[in-house]
Amino acid sequence: MSTAPAISRFPVPELADLPEDIRTVILAVQEKAGFVPNVFLTLAHRPAEFRAFFAYHDALMLREGGTLTKADREMIVTATSGRNQCLYCVVAHGALLRIYSKQPLLADQVAVNHRKADITPRQMAMLDFAVKVCLDSQSVSDEDHAILRKHGFTEDDIWDIAAITAFFGLSNRMANAISMRPNDEFFLMGRVPR
Repeated sequence: MSTAPAISRFPVPELADLPEDIRTVILAVQEKAGFVPNVFLTLAHRPAEFRAFFAYHDALMLREGGTLTKADREMIVTATSGRNQCLYCVVAHGALLRIYSKQPLLADQVAVNHRKADITPRQMAMLDFAVKVCLDSQSVSDEDHAILRKHGFTEDDIWDIAAITAFFGLSNRMANAISMRPNDEFFLMGRVPR
């Protein structure tokens, strides 16, 4: 019997019991990362939703084009997940932000209060907009779009910021509802510059 804390309130399927396409995805992630992020295991509980979730995730986070970098995308996730108090996403995407930005303090700053973080005015405008979409989307106005355009964001970039924020709002709520536990590996990733 395992003494490790549960990674979800819901049953977590065994890898061998999963449909082949999902098992293949999880094994590829394990090979690349060296471990299986718990989000893959917990969401495999519902295979059709797993497929839809990761298809949309990849469409947003791996999208080619626009001016948003991988670090920008992870910064949006970390800032808005902090506002949604999602431990899993703050820890997991904070690790990716530290790695992509090569700034070991940035994720903690952004997760707690992006207005006090060591970021550029452009990044501040991006996160101000993302947090507004996260907490007060009905108040988004033409003025908000104009501010982003002044900082060089394109219409596609603005869409991406909003879509990433909205998608991770769903992810944050599911992670909180099922008590998704972050992998221990995430906590130390990117903390010491290489």
